[in-house]
Amino acid sequence: MSWGIELWDQFDNLEKHTQWGIDILEKYIKFVKERTEIELSYAKQLRNLSKKYQPKKNSKEEEEYRYTACKAFLSTLNEMNDYAGQHEVISENMTSQIIVELARYVQELKQERKSHFHDGRKAQQHIETCWKQLESSKRRFERDCKEADRAQQYFEKMDADINVTKADVEKARQQAQTRHQMAEESKADYSSVLQKFNHEQHEYYHTHIPSIFQKIQEMEERRIVRIGESVKTYAELDRQVIPIIGKCLDGIVKAAESIDPKNDSQLVVEAYKSGFEPPGDIEFEDYTQPMKRTVSDNSLSNSRGEGKSELKFGGKSKGKLWPFIKKNKPPPPPPASASPSAVPNGPQSPKQQKEPLSHRFNEFMTSKPKIHCFRSLKRGGATPEDFSNLPPEQRRKKLQQKVDELNKEIQKEMDQRDAITKMKDVYLKNPQMGDPSSLDHKLAEVSQNIEKLRLEAQKFEAWLAEVEGRLPARSDQARRQSGMYETQNAPSVNNCAQDRESSPDGSYTEEQSQESEVKVLATDFDDEFDDEEPLPAIGTCKALYTFEGQNEGTISVVEGETLYVIEEDKGDGWTRIRRNEDEEGYVPTSYVEVYLDKNAKGAKTYI
Repeated sequence: MSWGIELWDQFDNLEKHTQWGIDILEKYIKFVKERTEIELSYAKQLRNLSKKYQPKKNSKEEEEYRYTACKAFLSTLNEMNDYAGQHEVISENMTSQIIVELARYVQELKQERKSHFHDGRKAQQHIETCWKQLESSKRRFERDCKEADRAQQYFEKMDADINVTKADVEKARQQAQTRHQMAEESKADYSSVLQKFNHEQHEYYHTHIPSIFQKIQEMEERRIVRIGESVKTYAELDRQVIPIIGKCLDGIVKAAESIDPKNDSQLVVEAYKSGFEPPGDIEFEDYTQPMKRTVSDNSLSNSRGEGKSELKFGGKSKGKLWPFIKKNKPPPPPPASASPSAVPNGPQSPKQQKEPLSHRFNEFMTSKPKIHCFRSLKRGGATPEDFSNLPPEQRRKKLQQKVDELNKEIQKEMDQRDAITKMKDVYLKNPQMGDPSSLDHKLAEVSQNIEKLRLEAQKFEAWLAEVEGRLPARSDQARRQSGMYETQNAPSVNNCAQDRESSPDGSYTEEQSQESEVKVLATDFDDEFDDEEPLPAIGTCKALYTFEGQNEGTISVVEGETLYVIEEDKGDGWTRIRRNEDEEGYVPTSYVEVYLDKNAKGAKTYI
């Protein structure tokens, strides 16, 4: 099967077909190019998605990823990132192995096609020229023959006419002979041109055109083969990344199989276990007795009067804020009228109605413990060094973590000391390399750092040993320094307070299980606050309305009264004020007009 034989007369159609083939090739290149763009876009979106859900550094999310379920999710994000990388590989390989190669091949194909059809048109023009020569020679031969016939007929007519002179007859004869001779010459020329044309035509249809068409056929077949190879490469490039994509998916499956609910549950215990003992039973309160009802020591709801007597701890006269207090409600809004008479019962106070014991017990059991040490009550107080503001179990973990960090730092310093020692030995053996005495200062500095770190580690190890019960309890002075108050039944930290900034008002309650614990707590707590200096005044305030401080930690004020401000509103709606040395407490911020001293530490300017 040959185009030169079968399609010898389809030059124009072959030209159109080959151009269509190039268009198909360019269309396929465009298709692959768009596919690569899609792969890149898909990979970019996958990477952005993976990055979006990655845990942020130095944030709470990083702590959450210690759970196996979160680790599996993080592994999924990482695998998806690798998965996106394989789509980028597909795009890159398709660009380099298909698009670039085919684009170059298309240019070569266009040049080759142009050359072949140029040769074909040249052959066509040559055969057309030969045909025109043949037609011209044929017409001249025909014309000469006709003129020779007319000359012969004229001679015969003149020869038969008796009236014509002999000279005219001879002239007619010579004219006829001349025409016959011209006709013979035209005949010979026509015959020669005809033979030449037949030869050229034979060469054209049996040699030139078949050769040209055969080259065009081969060119077209190479184009078809090249498209097939490109399609195969297209599939192979996809298949090449399938094993890696499979590994990514296997990694996700493996991460999913590594999820351990028991381990996650244990991590929750380790993260939130306080180490405290559950509260004891609530004693029966007999309301049938005619005498005044006495609330048990471990009751979850104490009356206001008894709460105040407990605060004094043995009759101390200095007024203090009870740290074991829980905020029951936000501060009351100011009265609708500036005059107290506008409100019959006066403004609403933070005092809360006495609730049933069952409700208070449920609230106690469901509330989230937020425990801080006594020293956090001080203005601007920081976290204690021994982490005594944390529950026992959390404190043990923090201390253990601190000990591990110190041990790593010690090991690092020791490695540095060993390196300096080796360098000094090298200098001693080879003085030309350096002065050994130049390293003495650095060596001494590293040794001092090691000693400091060891002392620090011993201090934290002692606290850790105390928490774990390996050492006896510390003295009262040590307990005051660290904020620890230990009893026989509760060796862990059980007497810390709520954060000052989150619970500044006076509506709090205390829970203790035994009377002896309350007494020990009272002594230590009173000693702690007796040692503290009173907070300095940072400004003054004027009472806009009368406020009756009926809850613990609040203070009553009268409209128009001027008092000292010792602590600003922390955003909870309460301001801490002082009337005199022994009377201080909280009032709703909306009940007073505050004038802060600009020179006071931490004071803010109010317009």
